[in-house]
Amino acid sequence: MPNKKTPPAVSKMIKDHEVKLVDFKFTDLPGAWQHFTTTLTEYNEDIFTEGLGFDGSSIRGWKVINASDMLVIPDPDTAWIDIFNAEPTLSLICTIVEPITREPYNRDPRGMAEKAEAYLQSTGIADTAFFGPEAEFFIFDDVRFSNSGNASSYSVDSAEGHWNSGREEFPNLGYKIRAKEGYFPVAPADTLQDIRNEMCLELEKAGIPIERQHHEVATAGQAEIDIRFAPLKVMGDYLQYYKYIVRNVARKHNKTVTFMPKPIFGDNGSGMHTHISLWKDEKPLFAGNGYAGLSDMALFFIGGILKHAPALTCITNPTTNSYKRLVPGFEAPVNLAYSARNRSAAIRIPTYSANPKAKRIEFRTPDAAANPYVAFAALLLAGLDGIQNRIDPGDPLDKNLYELPPEELAQVPSVPDSLGGAIAALENDHAFLLRGDVFNTDFINNWVEMKQKEYDALRLRPHPYEFQMYYDV
Repeated sequence: MPNKKTPPAVSKMIKDHEVKLVDFKFTDLPGAWQHFTTTLTEYNEDIFTEGLGFDGSSIRGWKVINASDMLVIPDPDTAWIDIFNAEPTLSLICTIVEPITREPYNRDPRGMAEKAEAYLQSTGIADTAFFGPEAEFFIFDDVRFSNSGNASSYSVDSAEGHWNSGREEFPNLGYKIRAKEGYFPVAPADTLQDIRNEMCLELEKAGIPIERQHHEVATAGQAEIDIRFAPLKVMGDYLQYYKYIVRNVARKHNKTVTFMPKPIFGDNGSGMHTHISLWKDEKPLFAGNGYAGLSDMALFFIGGILKHAPALTCITNPTTNSYKRLVPGFEAPVNLAYSARNRSAAIRIPTYSANPKAKRIEFRTPDAAANPYVAFAALLLAGLDGIQNRIDPGDPLDKNLYELPPEELAQVPSVPDSLGGAIAALENDHAFLLRGDVFNTDFINNWVEMKQKEYDALRLRPHPYEFQMYYDV
């Protein structure tokens, strides 16, 4: 995928791999891939400029039924032989445009990423924004959930899970990862090394460069595979392939993957620590003589992220479940501060290398439930607002936040504690997102309405644990 492909190169791939089908993938507003498939009858190189029509009325968060016609414009750079189809199939990621005006559709996440990159270049501040997310996930053996008017239940299970220490497994060999001790034992405690390796190799076949993989802190199969940093839109594409490939490799082994931020009580949730840097003319702009080797530009970028972080969480942590992870006092990055050493701060400055090219910031609050294109665009706009308005990030916080006295900790702002709080923050603070028409008022209103419905859906339902706490009141 990182190598530029022309339409003739795609046609050659089709011939060389004896492709029979072409799959057109695009991203809905919450961030899930949607697709349709054609035979080669529909394929010619004109589709890369003319596009293909489809009905957008049933896509989540998109068109109304009386204005539903849309066009997908496939990107030849994203051509990949989709190994999860029985017949040889070429996969293409698409951007969505209006069929009459041929303008980018303002609710198409990938189109928003393109507009964010164009806006960055128009500012003259930088020409490239690099992103490097660490998207964590769980690999489970079994998952079940059920909800009705008079009942609600869920269950997740993993042979690795510490709760299975006494289960009859004919025989149970006793190698179970204790809660918060998954970082990172070798086999036989780590039972998922081969699956993670297969995921990495399939990702690299798709053109996605992998840095490392490992078991994560939680019990029960928590994993992380790190993708090498890439420009904003390309990284959005990478993450969509990432989710698709790891889920389908797991399914091949009769297992299931979830990017849900907090599927297990009493253990670590899954985040998406996001590394960001700006470059211009192939030179890094975040290296300097300031705190932790940062430039003034990098510090102002941090200032923008911290100022807008409550509103950003509605986009970077977009589910009710996200806030089960963002609870103070449990190692979650909820404190709106920055530090070179403190991993409980929302922003960390990695210091592994003195090389200016490695200088970056790490925003630790997001999770992988986020739509990557929308989240990265919003983070870029917040940071640019910090640079443009020279927003002072304040002093770094290198103390252990968990050992601060309450009166001192009270001075450190934190992210919202619920999706409802994040919605309110976005409603009150979104002018920075409107720059360059990357976001617009229609998008913000639609997003808020969509998230409010999710928040209300949970508020309206009794929680199973409430019966344990309150049944005898």
